[in-house]
Amino acid sequence: MKSEKLMDAKGINEAVEKIADEIKKCPVGKTNFVLIGLVTRGAALAERIAKTLSKKAGKTDAPINNGKVRRGGRSRAAPVGSLDITFYRDDVGSIARQPLAKQTRIPVDINGRNVILVDDVLFTGRSIRAALDELMDFGRPASVRLAALIDRGHRELPIQADFTGVKIETGAGDDIKLNLKEIDGKDEVVLVRKGASK
Repeated sequence: MKSEKLMDAKGINEAVEKIADEIKKCPVGKTNFVLIGLVTRGAALAERIAKTLSKKAGKTDAPINNGKVRRGGRSRAAPVGSLDITFYRDDVGSIARQPLAKQTRIPVDINGRNVILVDDVLFTGRSIRAALDELMDFGRPASVRLAALIDRGHRELPIQADFTGVKIETGAGDDIKLNLKEIDGKDEVVLVRKGASK
C-alpha cells in the first residue's frame, strides 16, 4: 500500500469555508435549517460548518433558529445534531458481530424544517441512503440537502452532494483517511492506494 497526504489543516479549513459559502448562497441557507452530521467525523464537520456560518454572518443579515432574519445584530448558530446510522446500514451484519452504536442527537423537531446532512467522505452513497432512512423515523423535513467535505466518486446509488468541499479522484479500491483534530488530534486527508508498492 502507498499513502499520500492530500490535504492539511489549511486545505480542510478551506473546504469547510467553501461548503459554508455554498450553503449561505442557497435559499435553504436563508431559512430555518438544521445541520445533522453523520457520526463520527460528519458530526464534527457539522459543528465546524455551523461555527463558520455564524462567523461569516457577523453583523450582516443571517438566518436564526426560527427561520426569520435578524438584521444588523449577531446571528445565533444553526442548530447542530448527529446521526448514528449503524443499524440502518445495509451491511450491518458484516461490519461486526455486535456493532457498537453511538449517539443520535436531533436537537429540534425536523417536521417542516430544512435539513442539511453532513458527511465526511461521499463514496458509494449507501451511508447517505441509511441516513435518509433513519432521518425519516424522526419526522418529515421540508427538504434534505447533503454537504460532503470530500466527494471521491464511485457512486452505487443515485445520490449527489448539494454542497461539496473538494472532489478527489480515487480508484474504487483506494481508501480516503480523514483525520480531524476534534477526534484524531490533527487535521489531514490521506489517500491510501491499495495494491500499490511502498
